[in-house]
Amino acid sequence: MKKKIAVFTTGWASEILSEYLTGMMDTFEEESVDVFLFLCYPTYVDTTATKIGEMNIYNLPDLKDFDGAVIFASGLNFQDQIDKIIKRSEEAGIPIIMQGQKHDKAYYIGSDNYIATRVMCEHLEEKHNAKKIVFLAGSTDSLDSNLRLQAVQDYLADKKRPDDLLDICYTKWENAEATKYINNYCKSGRELPDAFICANDGLAMETVITLNANGYDVPKDALVCGYDFLDDSQIFDPSIASVDQCFEKMGAACGDLWTYLNLGVDCDKSVIIPCEFIPGESCNCYDFRNSDKIRRRVGREAFTKRATTTYFNRKLNYVDSTILACASYQEFKKNLHSLYVSNHDFEGDSFHILLEPNFGNSIYDANIRLRKHGYSHQMDVIYSTEDGKSYKEAQFDSKEMIPGYTGTGPNHLYVFLPLHEADDNFGYVVFRDCIERVRNHFLQTYQNRMSLVLDKFRHALSLDLVNKRLLEIMKRDPLTNVNNRRAFEDKEKYLQSLINSDSEQAFAIAMFDINNLKLVNDSMGHDAGDEYLIRSCHLICDVFKHSPVYRIGGDEFLAVLSGDDYDNREELAKELNSLLSPYSNVTPLPSDFVSIACGISEYNHSKDRSVYDVIKRADEKMYEVKAVMKGQKQSS
Repeated sequence: MKKKIAVFTTGWASEILSEYLTGMMDTFEEESVDVFLFLCYPTYVDTTATKIGEMNIYNLPDLKDFDGAVIFASGLNFQDQIDKIIKRSEEAGIPIIMQGQKHDKAYYIGSDNYIATRVMCEHLEEKHNAKKIVFLAGSTDSLDSNLRLQAVQDYLADKKRPDDLLDICYTKWENAEATKYINNYCKSGRELPDAFICANDGLAMETVITLNANGYDVPKDALVCGYDFLDDSQIFDPSIASVDQCFEKMGAACGDLWTYLNLGVDCDKSVIIPCEFIPGESCNCYDFRNSDKIRRRVGREAFTKRATTTYFNRKLNYVDSTILACASYQEFKKNLHSLYVSNHDFEGDSFHILLEPNFGNSIYDANIRLRKHGYSHQMDVIYSTEDGKSYKEAQFDSKEMIPGYTGTGPNHLYVFLPLHEADDNFGYVVFRDCIERVRNHFLQTYQNRMSLVLDKFRHALSLDLVNKRLLEIMKRDPLTNVNNRRAFEDKEKYLQSLINSDSEQAFAIAMFDINNLKLVNDSMGHDAGDEYLIRSCHLICDVFKHSPVYRIGGDEFLAVLSGDDYDNREELAKELNSLLSPYSNVTPLPSDFVSIACGISEYNHSKDRSVYDVIKRADEKMYEVKAVMKGQKQSS
């Protein structure tokens, strides 16, 4: 059985995360190790419920089943989650390695941000005479961001110019905060600094864009620097002067450290990887590197990327339409499974969708709640293949995490993503060997769209069921529990549509009038009258058992006869008459007394132009029968 390492982070720092994972996986070529990445996409501005729903995926693994845990803190800046993961790792007795942040109970893998930042400051001053600086920081609790800021402060202090750090803005890693700050700075009328140093390349690019929008040019009016040396920042115009933190080397160092720890070797608690400051166009170094060559390469790749994105979006549209077209949870499971069986090119031969068992139950009962913490012991398997082998069972033990996983064969990277709406847990999906899709945010789009359509389906089906139940209540007679006049009006419209289309549909209308209801009410009370109506209705339903029966008035009922009841209408009328009590005006009436006048008329295609024509004849026949029953005239 292979060793297993759990990695916890968010996917927003996708490019550096993918480099880190590549470095880790490469070090395990001689080892037998699978990496399980628990990935989500919370932000600082999300609601508390949304953050809970996203980071619930961290609760899926039982770390006692793992051989090590890694926290990629350059992506995970939520301290409460970091503390929980470290505590669980301690309880499981496995080593915990942190990248980008130090913790006294974890091994540390980091980059030398401090020295690289001082090199950046020295370059800005010596090459470009840039002295006055504004620093756009990340979050207050980010080790990397704080080290970078400290390096700037120490450099200026050594130069006896501490006041040249004009301002510090904590963006919480949100580009929108950088935009807001730069806009306000420009509107204030203050002179621009010589340079903006931004805690990552994303903030740097946003700073350039916002300065341009305010009429300033970079690097002419101000220089801008960042960190991470992202692909996007290298092809950006101007290309961003940045610190390459060598994340792939950090990932390799993490893999080596875990290997030594697994062998029982005593290791230093801290491993530092050197960084490199790389000048670029945004600091007015146009000749330092050939950014145009990178731009041309990306331009050549644009067509392939666009085609892949188009195919990807088309697949998501198929998923959306398949799910939203389903009228029941069972149909949803069947149709979605069929879709993936026929087309899983994007997902590959190892892909899994597992839903909470109460996801389906909650559709049909509003009192059933979805989990908000952790995952149920048994999960519903919507679709699951591992190495192309389909998992046949309807449910799966979530403790095992991956249906069909054997822990043998080549090393793999498994990526787990949560499905949820706010803090309502729907389940999770698992991809395999998809570092590039982590990098280009395809997985984030996939997770977000899948969660959204599941929520739409759940609410739409729940609302549809509620509406159907309300309509059923509205169309049901509360006393006899048969259809009411409103229901018959809908039935009449349907029958009329058949007549309008010249259909030769065979149907008949049976009209019923309950005799002596007033006598029962007056002599025995309305409760007895209600019982009499129910008893009479039951008899009609028992005889015309294949036809819908409607209560259309206080003592009037109607049945639409079709099929066997239509073919046997005369025999059924005789059967009904044989079961009736003799007509009587004398009280007290027997306890099982039932007297009903019935008239039946069939639709005549050659002369009837409306349902009302059929109803009118049936009504006339019913009154003729009623008169005969009362002895007022003889039957013809």
